[in-house]
Amino acid sequence: MSYTRVLRCRKCGQEYPIKPMNLCELCLSPLEVTYDYQAMRGAVSREKFASGPISMWRYKDLLPVEDDVIDIGTGYTPLTKATNLGKELGLEQLYIKNDGVNPTYSFKDRPVSTGVTKAREFGFKAVACASTGNLAASVAAHAAKARMKAYVFVPSNTEPGKLVGAAIYGPTLVVVKGSYDDVNRLCSTLAQRYKWGFININLRPYYAEGSKTLAYEVVEQLGWRAPDCVVYPVGSGLSFTRIWKGLGELAMLGLTGPVNTHMYLVQAAGASPIVNAFQSGSQHVNPVIPNTVATSIAMGNPADGYYALKIARESEGGACAVTDEELIAGMKLLAQTEGIFAEATGGAVIASLKKLAAAGTIKKDQVTVAYITGAGPRSQEVVSDIVKPFVVEPNLESFEKVLGNEITK
Repeated sequence: MSYTRVLRCRKCGQEYPIKPMNLCELCLSPLEVTYDYQAMRGAVSREKFASGPISMWRYKDLLPVEDDVIDIGTGYTPLTKATNLGKELGLEQLYIKNDGVNPTYSFKDRPVSTGVTKAREFGFKAVACASTGNLAASVAAHAAKARMKAYVFVPSNTEPGKLVGAAIYGPTLVVVKGSYDDVNRLCSTLAQRYKWGFININLRPYYAEGSKTLAYEVVEQLGWRAPDCVVYPVGSGLSFTRIWKGLGELAMLGLTGPVNTHMYLVQAAGASPIVNAFQSGSQHVNPVIPNTVATSIAMGNPADGYYALKIARESEGGACAVTDEELIAGMKLLAQTEGIFAEATGGAVIASLKKLAAAGTIKKDQVTVAYITGAGPRSQEVVSDIVKPFVVEPNLESFEKVLGNEITK
């Protein structure tokens, strides 16, 4: 059974029945799913989660679905003690949550699994999305599993690897001449014309809830305690807010102690409207024109920017932006210390973590979780300069002559 109760406006509190909609009809603010936590409290336990599937769906009771789920094996990804990277940065309790190992190589499989499941419950025959690449792949994959039609829309600067990563699942792939914000506006128009389940538009409240499992898993993997610090990359800001919600739910249900987690959001300097607002002390997130190689978070007008900004402040966390040069260095540092090849967005997380540690903002003994939300192989061109091979003839003499001092004795 589902403990879902109603949709509620995050601003004015107006309530709506469970149906495909994402904005309040009174004030046009985002809607979110609410639950009957009293009934849920009597049904969930650490032991029940532990006996569930080794996937995000061990937490089904905390998610807004009724029926059988569309599951391609998402979640319960590694939480790794980053000993080598921690020594580099002076952090003794650093962990990496590597969501790049999900089935379509990004955390998007979590919210999409929830969103497509809900789309089928609502009776949609087709699902669609606006995407910078990772979401398109995930929607296409889950639609294939569900035997549903998929339409995925991406901006014209989407990396070739991400186009292939979506196209392989057989969706209708549409490249839009413009930025992600242009794609999103087009999809909002299409959602009013066609009876499709737009994952990040009319299904957005349900889609969003899947990202809470990023919090649930980390808490369980840490022995049922919330981390002291979270460092997370932000585009729209939605998943950042769901991690915070997930942590709060576990405390509310008595599964953890009080949450004292400091939430740090990360953006690329070329698309950092939320960081700009945080640093200026503003309550408003003013749009920018994105210009960064970290395309997964290149959103100039973040839909949940206000709420992400609010959480960063209320949690006594912060906001950090890094240049493309810094985030590329972060990609290399993570790969060369922990053996994890992250996409550019992950590089932004590591580069920001480095700044926060160097400034003493994150203390060396704080349990800190840095989230890697996507894998690097689809964005190889960003770090192609790393390829500098030694070229030798097929004999020992040539090998020793060319490599010289590089040879370990």
